[in-house]
Amino acid sequence: MAVAACMLWGGFSPTGASLKVCPQGFSCCTVEMEDKLSQQSHAEIKAPVFRLSTNLQSTFKQRHDHFDKFFRELLKNSEVSLHNMFLRTYGMMYMENAELFKDFFVSLTRYYTSGSSAVNLSSMLSDFWADLLERMFRLVNVQFEFNDTYMECVSRHTDQLQPFGDVPRKLRIQITRAFVAARTFVRGLSLMPDVVNKVSTVSASPSCVRAAMKMLYCPYCSGQVALKPCQNYCLNVMRGCLANQADLDTEWNNFLDAMLGLAERLEGPFNFESVMDPIDVKISEAIMNMQENSMQVSQKVFQGCGTPKPNVAFRSTRSVRETGFTGRFRPYTPEARPTTAAGTSLDRLTVEVKKKLKHAKKFWSTLPETVCAGERIAPGDECWNGTAKSRYQSDVIGNGLANQVSNPDVEVDITKPDVVIRSQIAVLKDMTSRLKAAHSGNDNENSFDNEEEPSGDGESGSGCDSPSCSGDDIYFSTPLNPVTPQLNPVHRDKSAGVSSQGSMALALCGLALALLVPHLR
Repeated sequence: MAVAACMLWGGFSPTGASLKVCPQGFSCCTVEMEDKLSQQSHAEIKAPVFRLSTNLQSTFKQRHDHFDKFFRELLKNSEVSLHNMFLRTYGMMYMENAELFKDFFVSLTRYYTSGSSAVNLSSMLSDFWADLLERMFRLVNVQFEFNDTYMECVSRHTDQLQPFGDVPRKLRIQITRAFVAARTFVRGLSLMPDVVNKVSTVSASPSCVRAAMKMLYCPYCSGQVALKPCQNYCLNVMRGCLANQADLDTEWNNFLDAMLGLAERLEGPFNFESVMDPIDVKISEAIMNMQENSMQVSQKVFQGCGTPKPNVAFRSTRSVRETGFTGRFRPYTPEARPTTAAGTSLDRLTVEVKKKLKHAKKFWSTLPETVCAGERIAPGDECWNGTAKSRYQSDVIGNGLANQVSNPDVEVDITKPDVVIRSQIAVLKDMTSRLKAAHSGNDNENSFDNEEEPSGDGESGSGCDSPSCSGDDIYFSTPLNPVTPQLNPVHRDKSAGVSSQGSMALALCGLALALLVPHLR
């Protein structure tokens, strides 16, 4: 039978003289055939690893694309929702100030795509509220003239003025946590295919190729073409060939654990969707606070920055009708708002990706078991053990480079770890550190002090949390009986029973809201 098999294979050498890999003696192979079979065996051990790695790359490339598309569309949807709401309610008055809100969303998008190297999130949010205060302050005090120096004084003390209640502080915490978590999670998903690709393309060593050829094709050379390797023999060969890859497993699993932890944050307190979906309403709330407290805010400014000059061009007889705003903020109804982006929801995406992340754990250390299974091996004693058809006697060695010192089938130099894999271990360590920081609400490049939101509904907050914003600030401290700033003299409308000054105040407050809150429905 063996001779017949050899004849089918291409002939035989009675002595197997000078064979480099297969046992000496009766053989169907020559040295030249061994060389060709070595090349073939290299391809055969690479194929299942490549297939498994490609599947893993594809899985997380798709998940990355799904999350990235969702976050980008949610940002765009929030911007469009705010624009449409403000425009529908306030028309041209909103359009004249729309660039403030447009720039706000542009900055949020830039931070999501490029991080703190492109946008300092904390500074951007502070500038937004300062700019909003400046615009509203001018509108509610149109009877005065304000030069740039005066407005700089106002802007410098936005936090102490507390014009928008507690909304800026709460929103800063929520936006920072949600954006850091979302951006870092998406970066983690994008990293996985890249790591898998680089690690899976590491070339097999010459000793691995020889061991694979001996395992896969020496039975052919002995005329036993149907004989498959023993499972434990296959495991030792593949653990020797994939020793460096197995060393990636510890950091790979740490990385996956950090990804799973951040996914849970995205489902809960750092939910990007729950922050962005109602952001127009939160900004509206802040503007309503400013409208209702405009007189107190103005008094504080006049105390700290001085009383401005009267605006000689201001027509004190202007009526409410002329200023053009008589509406009132209307809260949104949840059913009127979009609840998804990219045809899905954040909860659905995280549930799906968590399953994939868990399944990917121990991927590298279990590759030998995955390869040495099914039709590739023969169970029991009726298998090829490297020299004959018999039981494989050697013990199965452990995974990783250090354990290969005792590998009976593959010569591995444990003093020379693979440079590519070591670099990917370092990459995973760095990303794990970033994921853990994001889990605490921090961006590694721009740390954010983790804070707890107050449970109360008070609106006395300033949007500032540093000691410099304390109530003891003398510069903007407000006496119990604040001094009313000097105003232009106005004439009383006797027929109305109220002063035109009162009408003017109402009109100006309305104008401020009209110009700045066009989305608040």
